[in-house]
Amino acid sequence: MTIWFEEIWRTWRAGLRKPGFVLLATAVLALGVGASTTVLTLIDRVLLEPLPYPQPSRLVQLGMEKFGVAYWISPQEYQHAQSLQGVQSMGLLTRFPASLNIAGGGEPELVPALYADRGLLPTLGVRLSLGRNFTVQEDQPNGPKAVILSHGFWMRRYGGDPGAVGRTMSIEGVSYAIVGVLPEHVGLHQGDLLLPAALPANSTDDGPNYRAVARLAPGVHAASVGSELQVRMHAMLVDSGALSGPDSAYWSRQRFRADALGTALQVQTRPVLTMFLASALLVLLLAMVNLANLMLLRMLARSHDAAVRDALGASWQRRAVPIAAEGLLVGLGGSVLGAVLAVAALVAGRGLIPPDWLDGRPLSIDASIVLTALGLGLAGTVLAVSLGLWRGLARTASMEELREGGRSGMAQRGSLLGRMLVAAQVAIAACLLCMAGLFLHALYDAAHAPLGFDSQGVLTFDLAPVRTNYPDAASVQELDRRLLERFRAQPGVAQATVGTGLPAGDYSQNFYLGNIRAPGEEPLANSPQFRGVGPGYFATFGIGMREGRGFLVTDGKGAERVAVINQVLAERMYGGHALGKNIEFSSPAPGDGGRPFVARIVGVIGTISPFGPLGSKDGILYVPLSQVPDGLLDVYRSGNPLRFALRVNGDPDSYRGTLAAAVAQVAPNQPVANVRSMQRIVRDTTDDTRMNLLLVGVFATLALVLAGVGMYAVMAVSVASREREFGVRLALGASPSRLAGIVLRGGLLQIAVGLAAGFALALLLSGMLGAVLMQIQRTVFDLPVVLAVCAVLAAAGLLACLLPAMRAARVPPMRALRGE
Repeated sequence: MTIWFEEIWRTWRAGLRKPGFVLLATAVLALGVGASTTVLTLIDRVLLEPLPYPQPSRLVQLGMEKFGVAYWISPQEYQHAQSLQGVQSMGLLTRFPASLNIAGGGEPELVPALYADRGLLPTLGVRLSLGRNFTVQEDQPNGPKAVILSHGFWMRRYGGDPGAVGRTMSIEGVSYAIVGVLPEHVGLHQGDLLLPAALPANSTDDGPNYRAVARLAPGVHAASVGSELQVRMHAMLVDSGALSGPDSAYWSRQRFRADALGTALQVQTRPVLTMFLASALLVLLLAMVNLANLMLLRMLARSHDAAVRDALGASWQRRAVPIAAEGLLVGLGGSVLGAVLAVAALVAGRGLIPPDWLDGRPLSIDASIVLTALGLGLAGTVLAVSLGLWRGLARTASMEELREGGRSGMAQRGSLLGRMLVAAQVAIAACLLCMAGLFLHALYDAAHAPLGFDSQGVLTFDLAPVRTNYPDAASVQELDRRLLERFRAQPGVAQATVGTGLPAGDYSQNFYLGNIRAPGEEPLANSPQFRGVGPGYFATFGIGMREGRGFLVTDGKGAERVAVINQVLAERMYGGHALGKNIEFSSPAPGDGGRPFVARIVGVIGTISPFGPLGSKDGILYVPLSQVPDGLLDVYRSGNPLRFALRVNGDPDSYRGTLAAAVAQVAPNQPVANVRSMQRIVRDTTDDTRMNLLLVGVFATLALVLAGVGMYAVMAVSVASREREFGVRLALGASPSRLAGIVLRGGLLQIAVGLAAGFALALLLSGMLGAVLMQIQRTVFDLPVVLAVCAVLAAAGLLACLLPAMRAARVPPMRALRGE
């Protein structure tokens, strides 16, 4: 045993005296291990880590299918889903937070709030940090007012005071009793407050704005519950006449199902992380192939030493010790360095991770990262060393090696495998560069694509009129008028407007009506967005009219009903000829009595990109805010603030004080929130896409570097092993340029084979990444990307082959002839 340890120590000491190979192999391994460990840690924390509830495997989400999972449900559907077989309990939660005004415990504030029934917390198995759940009476219409605080809000607003439970808080001017505090890291999708849903019995609300969570009995599967849910929902639709009414085509296409809660919550995150995983695994595979190549070359370089040992009667184990010991050193060093790189990447990227990925949970960095890195690094090293030993010891030509002094090398025994490994490296790099190129091309197009509006010089903020002070549509519209007059009177303010949504922003600004139609026609299958906007809206955001006009001050209540639509909606509904035509919808609000709203189209604007250049291009219907039906405006106000915008001279952020003072003068104690420049909103809208593109670009750069290193290493050793051949050719009259051409042709042929294989691999992966490619509106066969990948890899391969080719052209003929 002592002899073995001495052999290993001797090998390590020799490798550290001339550390070039060890450092190169360690760096190659660390890059692959670091990239893959980072992504695997993210996937573990986001997708695989159990939800912070007891027995999370028994939690499912029920609802109508979207994105391939149970996505949403309406109160009417939820009530018809009660008492499903195999379901122990159920709970309801709003999908998106509502913006509510609060007072008490500090300055008035506009905060996000979620609505849930009293069954939600017991279904999830959540035990409150303080206080209790809602009572039966509190979860009924007109019942006692109660609120539960999130842990973060409790700490921020009340400083973690346990005495906050039992106090009262004013919400929209109504006093609510604080009855509990949620535990830490249970964010329930970033809501600060949890309020009772208080659904009426036999609700007729068919708005799919909720998620239903159920806890299954032991041994019950989600598929069986989903099947029963589909049967019940079909019967409900038949009884309600939905399958025979004007919207029957829409309802007949809908399917209801049950899915694991974790799967449903991460349905939109999963494709992005799948893309990252595919990229990281390709980088890891490329690093492993590169390491295998380096180990093979190292073994071949030690062939003379192995032949001497073989001639002296050494066993194959003793002959394998040097390369195995060197591999162990590389594996340990690459794994540790890869773990360090992974930890550094996770720490640096914490701020880039979207909050909804972790739902308020911290991104923990622990020993599992080091263990993952060690496992990946050592496993890859074992495979690489095994390949090197297999090729290096399988056919030990002892007498030839002894006679040639170790110069027979790769030309005779490893050239074919070396060429195959180079082609494999090029194939993997081509696949990864192809995918990265698609994203980079999309980013380039996005950077040069018009958004349809001018974001410079615009300051925005949210304001939800306190309900007790502004109880109806008339009072809200009067408040809007007074605020806009005050804003326009301020020095430096050129334009001011209000609306139910900005030209761009997060998905909370979406407000869809499912029954928008041309008179006498069927409703559109894909619901357009609906927005009520004030006079000057289009001028404030620099939105030009393609046809017609915008809204005027005279377009008020009692005047002719008018509308403006975007080009997308004009094409879909009127074949591009919309000006002067009528458009109609029925307000879903009970207070509006189901009366159709018919308006004449007076203007058509261009294409607006509400979710950035890479987002979907929805049809949009605009009507004057003063003409929005009162009941519909009240429905909108129940969860959404109004969005104000000021076009100013100079830096928009310098007008924050002016804005606050103007609001305080017109409406004292009226909170405002989300005071931001429109440029900041545009940046926030595209942050996720830019992060994705950045990471894929990093993976592509790693792939290019690793492929270049691998090509250079193999070509360099190949040229060294053919030194006698090149010397003889030169002695017989071959020109140096001819020899350099032989090396370059061989290298470029390997690159061509690798490129063909790489594009075939990219085609196979495109099915797995179909959702991501659809999101960026690209296909694998993007000609500019294919040409760019070919050019980049050809250039990298040419550089990798150039130095060995020049070395081949300068081989001294006499040295080769002396060898003969």
